Amino acid sequence: MKICYIVAMQAEAQPFIEHFGVKEVKDFFAPLPCKLYRSILSEDNGGTELNIVLNGQQHGSDLVGCEAASVATLVAIQKINPDIIINSGTCGGFKSEGASIAEVFIGNGAMFHDRRVPGDDAWGTQALGNYPVWEGSEALAKKLGFKMGKVTTGSSLDMQPCDEKIIHENGGQLKDMEGAAVAFVCSLFQKPILFVKSVTDLCDSGAETFEEFSKNLAAASEALKKANVKVIEQLTVNN
Repeated sequence: MKICYIVAMQAEAQPFIEHFGVKEVKDFFAPLPCKLYRSILSEDNGGTELNIVLNGQQHGSDLVGCEAASVATLVAIQKINPDIIINSGTCGGFKSEGASIAEVFIGNGAMFHDRRVPGDDAWGTQALGNYPVWEGSEALAKKLGFKMGKVTTGSSLDMQPCDEKIIHENGGQLKDMEGAAVAFVCSLFQKPILFVKSVTDLCDSGAETFEEFSKNLAAASEALKKANVKVIEQLTVNN
């Protein structure tokens, strides 16, 4: 079984990389900035191969957002051909929905919240996306004791009133900058996608988003590591 993680930031992936001792495969995606870390976790039942793909960096900072995530997902599918894609990363949550800092969620759907395309229902449907997730997501969440939430994706860290309106009208609970873009590419290749998200900031807390994100990034990334260890154990057992 080939498992492929798509992760935006090095800080989000590093605790997980260190836990499994996954080694970087240099220049695997050259000339693209994407980075690959790979390890064979198990030889049983045909073997379990763990791939962690990062968007990479440009101008000295991690490439976040939909464009970079789409590129990373596309080349990962083309060059690795994984059995499942896992988009793991941090996100915003909503206090009104019961979210708390460093709490881990499994996604039960993915959509865009900032693609406001006027026109008929077909244009609007395409703009929102509303992509399905891996069919085993709910069972996995129950097994591991994680809440589920709908991932909504936009290209900005902040949230405008029109974005918030779309999120709430469509049952969104987790706000990120990559998830729906990864799901879009997976839908083109019919690859199953699993979301594992950890909350860094509460969108409705009144706090400044970037300050809250920066303050809680380390704790949320550590929670991600612990969650992903459990996820990998379950996928390996079920392989």
